[in-house]
Amino acid sequence: MLNALQVFTTVVVGVMVGVEFSVAFVINRILNALPGDNGLIGRAHGGRMLGAVMPVWYITSLVLVAIWAIAGWHHHGTSLVVTAAALLILSVIMSILLLVPINNRGKTWTPDNRPADWKQQMNRWDRYHYVRVAVIIAAFALLAAALT
Repeated sequence: MLNALQVFTTVVVGVMVGVEFSVAFVINRILNALPGDNGLIGRAHGGRMLGAVMPVWYITSLVLVAIWAIAGWHHHGTSLVVTAAALLILSVIMSILLLVPINNRGKTWTPDNRPADWKQQMNRWDRYHYVRVAVIIAAFALLAAALT
């Protein structure tokens, strides 16, 4: 049963990492290259869609990693799992304090109501997001290493 939990948890976290990686290095670059206000509209829609899904995904990932750490407490690799959990906690804290406030503003923007500094705010979100992606990649790598 522990093996199934380990694999399931690693897959859930890995897919989350893939989504966040693609947002950072594919989707946002595509949106930034669109003409006119299309990038703004796309980012607002993405903020609404992913803003509804990702909190559940992050918390679910953290809960699964915590269960893995508890269930496998006396098994090989537990320190890696605990460290991964700490990194996921850090990613949630970063999200709440740094990314969510910008996202909550951005998901309401339209070409008619956007603030003058909307691009700077999106660039700030992107920079914070790059750091968060690095943090969750490290957590995923630790989970993968704990499987061996």
